Amino acid sequence: MTPAVAPFDLNMHTARLLMNEPFFAALSRRIDKRSTTDVPTAGVTVDKQSGQFVLYYNPEFMGALPDNEKLGVLKHEFYHLIFEHVTGRKPSDKLTKKDNICMDLAINSHLQGELPDMCCMPGVGPFEWAPLYKSYEWYLANWPEDENEGGEGGEGEPGEGEPGEGEGGQPGSFDDHSGWSEGGDTASEIAKERLKDAIKKAAQEAQKANSWGSVGSDMRQEIIDRISTKVDWRKVLRYFIKTSQRANKRSTVKRLNKRYPYIHAGRRVTRQAKIAISIDQSGSVCDDMLAAFYSELDKLAELAEFTVIPFDTDVAEDKVFVWKKGERRKKERVLCGGTCFDAPTKYVNKGNFDGHIILTDMMAPKPVSSRVQRMWMTTKDCAARPYFQTNEIILAVD
Repeated sequence: MTPAVAPFDLNMHTARLLMNEPFFAALSRRIDKRSTTDVPTAGVTVDKQSGQFVLYYNPEFMGALPDNEKLGVLKHEFYHLIFEHVTGRKPSDKLTKKDNICMDLAINSHLQGELPDMCCMPGVGPFEWAPLYKSYEWYLANWPEDENEGGEGGEGEPGEGEPGEGEGGQPGSFDDHSGWSEGGDTASEIAKERLKDAIKKAAQEAQKANSWGSVGSDMRQEIIDRISTKVDWRKVLRYFIKTSQRANKRSTVKRLNKRYPYIHAGRRVTRQAKIAISIDQSGSVCDDMLAAFYSELDKLAELAEFTVIPFDTDVAEDKVFVWKKGERRKKERVLCGGTCFDAPTKYVNKGNFDGHIILTDMMAPKPVSSRVQRMWMTTKDCAARPYFQTNEIILAVD
C-alpha cells in the first residue's frame, strides 16, 4: 500500500529557500504563513483577529513548483507588502483586474526568470507595451486604450480560465488579491504599523550583515525611503504642548471655581506653546539643506507661529524674527561661519520659550543643557552619522 503523501508545508522550506536572501528571510520571519485551499495560488492579506499580515498559499500549487519558482512566489508576495499595494496604494473602491495586473507588472520586473509562466511580465506577450521597472500607478495610467481589461476580477480575484490566468488563458494576475478592498479599520491600521516595523527591522538586519541578496541597489534605496520617518508637524507640536508648555493663568469671575464655588474666583487657562526654531547657517550646511529646512518650516507655519533664530558660532540676534502662522518665506542665508550649538541653546535658555528645535547637520560638539525641551532636525544622512550622541529626539527629513 502506497503511504499517503503529507501536504506541502511552506514553513518547512522557507529557511532553505531564503538562505541567500537575508532581507527577505528577515521579513519572512515576521509574516505568518498558512496553508489553505480557499485560494488557488497564494496571496497576502490582513488577519482581522490578530491585526497581522498573513501569507496564504495553496499547498498543491506551491508544492508542484520548482524551488526557484517557490522562492519567486514568496518574494512576489513580500513585494506586495513592501510596495504598500495591500495598504496605502490600493484604490479606495473595488480592485479591478487591471489594478491586479498593473501591481503584478510593477513587482515582476524585479523577478524575471523566477516565476511560473502564467505570470504577467513587462515586455512579454500581451504586455509588450509595458517597459520594465515602472510603478503600479504608471502601468495603470499608460494602459493602452485598445487593450481589453477583461472586466473586474471579483474584488481582486483572478479572471476566468486556469487559476491565475487572464481571459483566454493569457498571463494575468496569478496570485490572490481578495480581501485588499477592505481597510481603514483598527485591525488594518495596526497591521500597517506592524508591517512598517517588520520591514524596517529586516532592512536593518540586511544592512548589518552587509548583504541584501537579490535586492538591487535601486530597490534597496526605495525600501529605505519607504520606511524613513516623515516629519508630522502636528505630532511634533502635540509633543511640545504635552511635555514642555507652561500655562498662562488669570483669575476670572465668569468661570466657576470648582473647589470653592461662589467664594473665590475661577481661573482661565490659556495654552499656547512658544516655540524657538534655531537654523544652523554655518558653512557646512549647504544651500540645498538650508532650502529643505525652510520647506519644512513652511509646513510648520501652516499650524503655528514660532521664533526663528539664525546661528553659526553665534546667534545673529538682529536677524531673529517671528514667523507668523500662515506666512510663506523664502530661504535666506545670513551667516556662513563655523558651528556652535551652545550659542542658540543659551539664547533660548534666556528667553521665554517652551520648546526648542534645532535644524542642523549635527556637525559640532554636544551643547550645554537646555532649560526647555529640545529636539533636533537634520537630513537622513546626517542623522545616521551625528557628531555627538544624545537621548534627545532627532527628526530626519528628506
